[in-house]
Amino acid sequence: MPRRPEAAADATDAPDEPDATNATDTTAADKTDVGENGNVVWTGTWVAERLGVELNGDERLPGLLGLALRRNPKRAHLLVSQVLGKHVPQLPSVVYGAGLALGERVRELLGDEGTRRAVVLGYAETATGLGHAVADGLAHAPYLHSTRRAVPGVAQAGGFEESHSHATSHLLLPEDPALLAGGGPLVLVDDEFSTGNTVLNTIRGLHERYPRQRYVIVALVDMRSPADRERFAAFADEIGARVDLVATASGTVSLPDDVLAKGQALVTTHETTQTTGSTGGTGAAVGASGAVGTGTAGGTGGAVGTGTAVGTGGGPVVRAAVHRVDLAWPARVPDGGRHGFRPVHREALEAALPAMAARLAEALAAPDDPGTPETNGAGEPRAPHHDPARAPHHDPRRVLVLGFEELMYAPLRLGLALEHTGADVRFSTTTRSPVLAVDDPGYAIRTRLSFPSHDDPDDGPGTRYAYNVAGAGFDAIVAVVDSAADTPELHAPDGLLAQLAAHTDRVVLAVIPSYLPPHVPERPAMLPEPLRGPDFSSYAPDEVGWLLQDFSNVQLEAPTEEREEAIQSGGAHYAESLPVEYQPSAQYQELFHAALKTSAARVAQAVGTVTETVLAERGPRPVLVSLARAGTPVGVLMRRWAQHRHGIDLPHYAVSIVRGRGIDATALRWLAAHHDPADIVFVDGWTGKGAITRELAAAIGEFPGFNPEIAVLADPGGCVRTYGTREDFLIPSACLNSTVSGLISRTVLRSDLVGPDDFHGGKFYRELAGADVSNHFLDTVAARFDEVAAAVDAEAKELISADRAPTWEGWAAVERISEEYGINDVNLVKPGVGETTRVLLRRVPWKILAQRGAGADLDHIRLLAEQRGVPVEEVDGLPYSCVGLIHPQYTKGAVGADGKAVTSK
Repeated sequence: MPRRPEAAADATDAPDEPDATNATDTTAADKTDVGENGNVVWTGTWVAERLGVELNGDERLPGLLGLALRRNPKRAHLLVSQVLGKHVPQLPSVVYGAGLALGERVRELLGDEGTRRAVVLGYAETATGLGHAVADGLAHAPYLHSTRRAVPGVAQAGGFEESHSHATSHLLLPEDPALLAGGGPLVLVDDEFSTGNTVLNTIRGLHERYPRQRYVIVALVDMRSPADRERFAAFADEIGARVDLVATASGTVSLPDDVLAKGQALVTTHETTQTTGSTGGTGAAVGASGAVGTGTAGGTGGAVGTGTAVGTGGGPVVRAAVHRVDLAWPARVPDGGRHGFRPVHREALEAALPAMAARLAEALAAPDDPGTPETNGAGEPRAPHHDPARAPHHDPRRVLVLGFEELMYAPLRLGLALEHTGADVRFSTTTRSPVLAVDDPGYAIRTRLSFPSHDDPDDGPGTRYAYNVAGAGFDAIVAVVDSAADTPELHAPDGLLAQLAAHTDRVVLAVIPSYLPPHVPERPAMLPEPLRGPDFSSYAPDEVGWLLQDFSNVQLEAPTEEREEAIQSGGAHYAESLPVEYQPSAQYQELFHAALKTSAARVAQAVGTVTETVLAERGPRPVLVSLARAGTPVGVLMRRWAQHRHGIDLPHYAVSIVRGRGIDATALRWLAAHHDPADIVFVDGWTGKGAITRELAAAIGEFPGFNPEIAVLADPGGCVRTYGTREDFLIPSACLNSTVSGLISRTVLRSDLVGPDDFHGGKFYRELAGADVSNHFLDTVAARFDEVAAAVDAEAKELISADRAPTWEGWAAVERISEEYGINDVNLVKPGVGETTRVLLRRVPWKILAQRGAGADLDHIRLLAEQRGVPVEEVDGLPYSCVGLIHPQYTKGAVGADGKAVTSK
């Protein structure tokens, strides 16, 4: 049986009668607030004074419940639990202990025999965690909660409506249909009973399909009226079963006749004030409608609850990093009770919790170094520190673990495990429920954050909320979601992570795998199929399958200067638009062909070396997955080498990876459904400073079985173990854009175009077919395979036995250059021939640093720099042939009227 937290041992033994009540004694700091006179204020005072609402009954009710208002045609007031962990952040030990104590009382009521046969059913979304804790209190009972998320392939065992809720449909989707069919007691758990209608509707519907002799209803508070209690007793007689009720505290809510109209009028008044009021505080207030406005001073009338400060780019003003942590969630343990959660799952979770808490603690305190890649809340990468000893360590004193709608139990247990380490932790979750926020000590919902849904809900997209997070003084926030909700919307500039990052110094994202019953496939039939040439790309159909969706008919291009301004200001992510494709001049095309002629053998040797290394260490039949688009020509050439030298046809796919946003999760699911993840070998063209190497390592951790190591043609930065060469030389495919990459654009990730089950996007520039040299490049290099075979054999043999550990030499050079040139942002320093070429073709360049004496490898660099009016500065001591510097303080004035870069002063 799970250990009952000492901090939550606050419930006294209750009498044996079914309606016995018992209150949980929470700390005053978490159940109430302090008014201007220093006195403790009940968090229902504001509503009670204005609407005449009263709580009557158990004297501990004010410690368990506050009051708030919402726009709801059926019930204006909302009973806000102080111990549920939904709207009000609370100690995890208090939240878990409240449910555990109720479960222990149910166990006493049922006895050993009844407990062994019992099944616990919790209500979504509010009581999913509470029900799970009650099941833990029973120790041996399986648990199931209702859900509002339909899951294809799982048969529905029942459903019901919630009469007063804003979202009513509940589904019952047990993995084992027999879970509800047993004759033992059914324990139904909700957070509070107002009328009892929902639970009676549930029992009536289930009793018709799965009749049984005993039901036990469990809640934190029982607030039914005398008439509702009489109806409850009559219901038990009607169905011919025993129905017991166990609650922590009981009482009634006294409501004036005009409470609904007065409540709605109050909501309307304050929504208007919050949207149009005068500036107050540091953030913008968010009204109940989800509109963002500014706060107003409220005095005793109540200041408007603050929301999120909004920057010029349309998203919140981000102050925190977002750091993804791999929890190493135990295999085959469900993320919750949506499909059932059995004692064997509980045992596995209990065993894994200490290690997961340790990982969380490490992530909360970790320095911002290259080993822990981070982004800000809008998805843009932060510059990591090369030396962990010099990097700032984080020491969060007050931490919020924030769950996600129905996902309450897993983050609650993580928060509790973190609390057991001595951390000062609070727990709450996001919710669908819109509630008015009023910043007054006598009101239960002080602040509200609004953000778009990010889990592809069945009822369509909508606004979601996190309450009492803004202004609560949390040094760090751990956001816990399931993998189905780890979508582009979560990471969008106005998404949950960005909203949280505006109100704390550090955000940690923990993603728990969304559990699917074993008989339900990972929806491979529903996933899109790869695109192939000639319908998409100019490559032959067997050369590569593009795990992308075709955006050829979508207008995505923007002028380079506009894109740079938006990217550097934080108003847009670079992957949300495309640069206008560079059209090479006749002189530049001649330079490309000359470079290809002189370097083809060099490229062929590097292709052979990296392919032989992969076959020796990851073979014999690896699946090549190139990172589109720079890696794709290399993947095609590696496939051709394996076919030419060994007669084997290697599968090859191209996937999208976006700096700051991660790899395409849908593409990985497709690969896992069609191949053994252990056979996947990721391929890229070259390494610069290693940002994509780190991005892949961070993103792939959530997908078991994949090896994050990248094989590259050239590794001048010393970032990977598997490479063809570590020299920084001209790879001709880096000279051009789509016309050397199958006529495919750089990949695009935009939340309005890419859904959670979609591939990232790309464009096929069919109109550029006349300038396409993609296959000419491949054929020219492949023609030199026999010529370099002996050299490849010797070099590959030497490399396989050599120490190839990454040195990260390039990253150190980038940091030094960033400081030396006063840039102070490593993301604006692009090292190597390939990356420098990209700067000149796609970004607003400031200057080019060239290794003194570099020869023909930089001819095309010098030509492009001359065309754009960018100075080329020869320097000594570079580990690269050249380095491109993006203009560090970009404005529209960074380029002159002629479109050329302004010379730096």
